[in-house]
Amino acid sequence: MSNAAEAPKQNRVIDLKAGAHMMVLDAGIFCVFHAPGQPGPGPSGLPGVRISRAPGTPPGVVTVSTFEEDGWIGGANGAALVRVMRGPAGVLVTTYQEPNSPHPAPQLQVAQLAGPTSTAAPAAAAPPSAPATPVAPQSAEQPASAGSEISAHVQRRGDVAAAVGQWMGVPGSQNWIEGFSIAPELAGVTAADIEYQAVLGKGWLSPWAEGGQYCGSRGMALPILGLRVRLKGETETTHKIRLTATFTDGTRLGPVEGTDALEADSLAPLEAFLLEIVSIDDTMPAETDFGKPVRKTSSRTAAKRKTETAAS
Repeated sequence: MSNAAEAPKQNRVIDLKAGAHMMVLDAGIFCVFHAPGQPGPGPSGLPGVRISRAPGTPPGVVTVSTFEEDGWIGGANGAALVRVMRGPAGVLVTTYQEPNSPHPAPQLQVAQLAGPTSTAAPAAAAPPSAPATPVAPQSAEQPASAGSEISAHVQRRGDVAAAVGQWMGVPGSQNWIEGFSIAPELAGVTAADIEYQAVLGKGWLSPWAEGGQYCGSRGMALPILGLRVRLKGETETTHKIRLTATFTDGTRLGPVEGTDALEADSLAPLEAFLLEIVSIDDTMPAETDFGKPVRKTSSRTAAKRKTETAAS
């Protein structure tokens, strides 16, 4: 009898569809809110979003204020006020949906309400007397103009432009990129043949942007953490993307196929990238692996590998 009475109380654990993403924000005050035009929550209160301090972020560095005490902003018409005392700092965004929901996860937007609330950390500034180090080809950036193939908003520099095949941003500068647009003007490849995404957090990409559309933010001190670029249509059969990038922590990746998202394991902000569009008949240099990240290695590591190869 008791077993029959308890049966209806069992199996009440429901596995929701959930996703977790981490935003990296600079020092300042930000408003995180729902993008307009999204369906509201159903009878269960889902979908919904919770904003909280990311694990590993020291207490007191990030403060999240919402109408609910637990950081819940619901599925529509909600907002969170995020104060970052010292950046970059992580903010955890967790989305919840019904198990069989056919809709995409709720989309959020971020607006900066105020600048840094405390003195910037000394590490944010470039070393005053750092010796010059060899880097990849010198950036050929110019002030952004309507006819630029690649445009970007760069920390401390504003809007700049470069051509396909030239560095956007300066490797080693520690100035992050906040957003970009790409509109090639090449024989056989135009803006209509390309699309791209910005990496916003771990496993979190922006929606695809069409060629010529701006992707990211501008003047909000919100760095992007990487990018993904791909060709579409008939151009996919005639050309390939070759992408190289550097990040503010010194990580350098590439060249890789742009169809893979290029981001540092450390989630450091994107500092510079080199986009090349090559004929599919062209081959990659022998010392690189097309489609795989190529990281800097020390001479000691290289010598060890050479010795192991000789021994085998």
